[in-house]
Amino acid sequence: MSVDRATLIPALQNVATQLRIDSVRATTRAGSGHPTSCCSAAEVMAALFFGRMRWDPKDPHNPDSDRFVLSKGHAAPILYAAWAEAGVFDRSELLKLRTFTSDLEGHPTPRLPFVDVATGSLGQGICAAIGTALNARRIQSGYRTYVLLGDGESAEGSVWEAADAADHFHLDNLCAITDVNALGQSRATMWGHDMEAFAGRWRAFGWHAIVVDGHDVAAILAALDEAEATKGKPTMILARTIKGKGISWVEGKNGFHGKPFMGADADRALAELEQQFVKTPAGVNLAAGIPKPPNVARPEVRPAPLPAPQYEKGKPVATREAYGHALAKLGQADARVVALDGDVGNSTHSEYFEEAVPDRFFEHYIAEQVMVGAAMGFAARGAIPFPSTFACFLTRAADFIRMAAISQVAVKFAGSHAGISIGEDGPSQMALEDLAMMRAQPNMTVLYPCDAVSAERLTALAAYHPGAVYIRTSRPKTPVIYAAADAFTVGGSHVLRQSDSDEVTIVAAGVTVFEALKAYDQLKAAGVFARVIDAYSVQPIDAATLVDAGRQTRGTIITVEDHYAAGGLGDAVAEAVAPAGITVHRLAVREIPRSGQPDELLDHYGISARHIVAAATRLRSQAAPSTASGR
Repeated sequence: MSVDRATLIPALQNVATQLRIDSVRATTRAGSGHPTSCCSAAEVMAALFFGRMRWDPKDPHNPDSDRFVLSKGHAAPILYAAWAEAGVFDRSELLKLRTFTSDLEGHPTPRLPFVDVATGSLGQGICAAIGTALNARRIQSGYRTYVLLGDGESAEGSVWEAADAADHFHLDNLCAITDVNALGQSRATMWGHDMEAFAGRWRAFGWHAIVVDGHDVAAILAALDEAEATKGKPTMILARTIKGKGISWVEGKNGFHGKPFMGADADRALAELEQQFVKTPAGVNLAAGIPKPPNVARPEVRPAPLPAPQYEKGKPVATREAYGHALAKLGQADARVVALDGDVGNSTHSEYFEEAVPDRFFEHYIAEQVMVGAAMGFAARGAIPFPSTFACFLTRAADFIRMAAISQVAVKFAGSHAGISIGEDGPSQMALEDLAMMRAQPNMTVLYPCDAVSAERLTALAAYHPGAVYIRTSRPKTPVIYAAADAFTVGGSHVLRQSDSDEVTIVAAGVTVFEALKAYDQLKAAGVFARVIDAYSVQPIDAATLVDAGRQTRGTIITVEDHYAAGGLGDAVAEAVAPAGITVHRLAVREIPRSGQPDELLDHYGISARHIVAAATRLRSQAAPSTASGR
């Protein structure tokens, strides 16, 4: 159904009124929420969803549908109201907002099929939109990406990282809209209604900026037309709005953020809104007239088989380098794989991917938040993204990683240069808390290879694992100990040394595997038999193998890790074996380190072979004679 502009504009104004009513009703029933933040965005949402976007309410995952990201996630009720208006679900469902049994949560999550990424932690939606827009190029689609921000969230630095990135990538298929209602949670926003100050900033970042009255539907539609016609750069529509618009006694007034209308106030607000419907021609059904995306036939992606790792046993190779080779192989084998980096590709070795598949490599420079956010957007649209940087710098994007976990998007994070083993660069470059950060997310798989073969195998495993994965790689070269035919699994481990006479179990990962193997040789020479386990899957961890080893070695388990004591390998092992009544002695970095040679640092901070031998000797002397049968 085609509707002329003269008919469309009053019809859209009525949709905006209905969206306000639904937002007020939903938040009143919930007893919480942000109705005034919804009210300011009503005309923008109506114009986008029913006057501009090409999308199919019955097929929200259509790869060629225009995408929408609600960066100001606290305005979720108006997003839900728009989908109800489109007939996706009955309007009565809106009254279940924020209840435990409803997927209409307080802020949007992909529990709903029409939400790509979770938002609500401000400054993130626009970063995800970068990846969504870039993905259109990957699949050669004409879909456009729209993202709605709040003016308050524009104080977030990640917004300006995204502004830089969108300009760098010339994302003319990206249109952002800022709801400039001039009020934040506790006070007026930084720039209030100074629209030229806003516009000047966006223009300085290379965007095409348009200032409009955010309650004028015709002006919004014209701005959206202008955005689509703008080539070579992204567009920012700055919509001057009034917080609480449509409810006279709260319009533009501070102190109403996050406060639902209750009792008589709710009745008064709804009565006032009901009076704002305007007369339109009979029979206008905007939901039925939503333009559908093109019906594009896309071949099924069938990845080519990956070549086996080709490394000589005993040859020193850094796991970060093997990761880079594996990533390049994946990129050549599977068109869904993309690589993102933060100006350290010659250290993470994602540069190998760039050389092999340059059109799917996306340099984000020193801006880790937008790099991770863009990876979220990519993953939400079916790509397999690998954002790589120094592991310590991923901590700058910790909140984005948290939101990626909430979004349940399959981002494959790679952090190199982990631990004190990087040596002379010193503590600012040493990731010593990254395992704890990643393990804190219950749906995050954490893999930690020790040699080149395991690095290649685990990178390939990560690519096709259904959820988010963190791969921790190291700077030093370590000798190849695995054969190309050795198998690796998520949740697995390898027992590298064992006998029926084992008296102590040593569990290591990454660089400390080699300290454990040195300790094994020294202990064996002294008549002490140790079992050595490479716990390459830190989360989930191989509990069965660990418990079995602990029982067969008189309950004596030592963990050794190039990480702080809290939250890393030692804690993972302790949690796994505690139900069996086994305790763990943990060797870890327990103070802020300093620069030095890698071997010097490993020894000084208590995670070298010498310390493993000392701990094993002491624990062996304390252990009671074993009654367990060997194997």
